[in-house]
Amino acid sequence: MTRSFLQFASLSFAVLVGSSLQATAADDTGHAQFLKYGCWQCHGTEGQGTSAGPKLAPEPLPYEAFSAFVRSSSRQMPPFREQVLPDQDLQAIHAYLSSRPPAVDVKKFIDP
Repeated sequence: MTRSFLQFASLSFAVLVGSSLQATAADDTGHAQFLKYGCWQCHGTEGQGTSAGPKLAPEPLPYEAFSAFVRSSSRQMPPFREQVLPDQDLQAIHAYLSSRPPAVDVKKFIDP
């Protein structure tokens, strides 16, 4: 194994362990709601984005804009009215997305 691979693997492990330890009860609630309402299906399990939906974390829209979009989206994403997704759950999802750490730039660990 190359030195840079070992450094990358070590850093990845540290990031995973560190982010797990930083999770709070609020993060757990928001993550549970993110999974419950199916957000992960298009936006990835951590809000990182996929080919089906844009990245939402770690810097989602400000809450007011985020809420307005979720409630009235007319694009590919169906709107989630308050009867389907209560405000309390939407706030928890937004807090969870806001709490995600930024992605690690793997390019700095690859030998040139």
